[in-house]
Amino acid sequence: MTTSGSTDQWLGRARQAARSGANGVRTSWPLVLLSALLVALALPAALLVAPGFLGPEPPAPAPPAPAWQQVPATLSAVQGLAPPDGSAPVPLPSSVSAQLEPLLKTDGGGTFTGLVQDALTGQVLFDRGGSEARVPASNMKLLAAVAALRSLGPEHRFTTQAVAGPAPGQVVLVGGGDVLLGPGESAPEQVMGHAGLATLTAQAVEALQEGGAAGEIKVLVDDSLFSGPALNPAWQSGDVAAGEVAPVYPLALNSARYDPAVTTGPRPQDAAMTAGEEFAARLRTAGAAAGLTVAAAVERLPQAAPGTLALPSPEGTSQPAVLGEVQSATVAEQVNLMLQDSDNYLAEALGRLTALAGGLPGSNDGATAAVGAQLAAAGLASEGMKLVDVCGLAMGNQVPARQFAEVVRAIASGTDTRLRAALDGFPVAGLSGTLDTRYGDAATARGAGLVRAKTGTLNAVLALSGYVVDADGRLLVFSFIGNGLSPGAAGNKEALDRAATALAGCGCR
Repeated sequence: MTTSGSTDQWLGRARQAARSGANGVRTSWPLVLLSALLVALALPAALLVAPGFLGPEPPAPAPPAPAWQQVPATLSAVQGLAPPDGSAPVPLPSSVSAQLEPLLKTDGGGTFTGLVQDALTGQVLFDRGGSEARVPASNMKLLAAVAALRSLGPEHRFTTQAVAGPAPGQVVLVGGGDVLLGPGESAPEQVMGHAGLATLTAQAVEALQEGGAAGEIKVLVDDSLFSGPALNPAWQSGDVAAGEVAPVYPLALNSARYDPAVTTGPRPQDAAMTAGEEFAARLRTAGAAAGLTVAAAVERLPQAAPGTLALPSPEGTSQPAVLGEVQSATVAEQVNLMLQDSDNYLAEALGRLTALAGGLPGSNDGATAAVGAQLAAAGLASEGMKLVDVCGLAMGNQVPARQFAEVVRAIASGTDTRLRAALDGFPVAGLSGTLDTRYGDAATARGAGLVRAKTGTLNAVLALSGYVVDADGRLLVFSFIGNGLSPGAAGNKEALDRAATALAGCGCR
């Protein structure tokens, strides 16, 4: 009974608690509904307010561009350009013309000519006066590049020496064609300044000490490697005064610049003597600790001067004793610098060195003849081509767009591995060289990182020759040249850049 009674009492209390709980739920139900409503209203409000704190939701990522259309991670990425892909479709000439014709309009006077080719087959995809001879401006450097790489070889280097002079107490600085000498220590990781005069003077001082040299040392300069006029009479005096070029010698500091970082304004008018004076100053400082003194005056070496060498010549030879020597950057590296920066002085020096390699005089006439001969030997010479210089500064040069398209095709195709060394020299649109500040507006931004081309600019001349891989993966080469243009008209340069951009994005089928 006691157990049964206890159970009943427990059940009774449970029923009373349940009724009490139910009444509590009924009493709080409106509060639950109100809370739910507030939550429902708060969620959309939170979604509206949250971006202000968290930032907008990032857009969905765009599909990646094909590998050939990727902006290069480094400027040397163009070296990895694969040989033309024969499986990619060739654009239709009619479609290419429909793309380019409306874009190649001059801003003011003058005309544009142009040629576009398939790099693999040579098929002409666009031709507007492509065989017409034109003033090409600095596109001439493409021809000089091909000639130098063919005749000298990509790995060739030029040597600058300090040798014993024809009389006791003389040291001769001998120019071997390196016009990119630096005044300081040699910098192997650089092209400009790869060979340095401070390194050469240290070698010379050591050799002079070992040879027992004493007393005053006189520095002479031997710049006899080049011949003919140092200044091309076809160059306009205003261009020389503005520092576009200077008299050409086989020995120069910083490509005949006072400061390699300042590429405009006055230049040394006797680059060989300027280098000789710097060498003498370095020799004076380095030799002081060794008890050597160096005369203040620097002179040119009299040609074929007889005399006794300051140090003995190697046994059985008539050559002066070498006190020291430094090596330049390779021809391939110099060619690439020439194309990137459109360096007129370097182009002219390489032209004369090309002539010497072919047994011709190291003069302007020898350079133009040697470049023409190398192009002919490579099957790249055009009828009616006229070369007055090799840097493109002269208005008398006459070369058709077809010539440049074929030269770019020869470089990009990989058929001649020597020429392929020039690929890295093509400025990259919006990124490097003479194209670094172009391809930044809405009409040309799609070509940034994709167009690789050599520029050319004179007062009434613009040119652009290079290559692109189009949207279908086909390698195309092109050359556009404008002559008789209105000086300074911005639309002309934009027309060339828009045309190259159209090629880069072209499916054109």
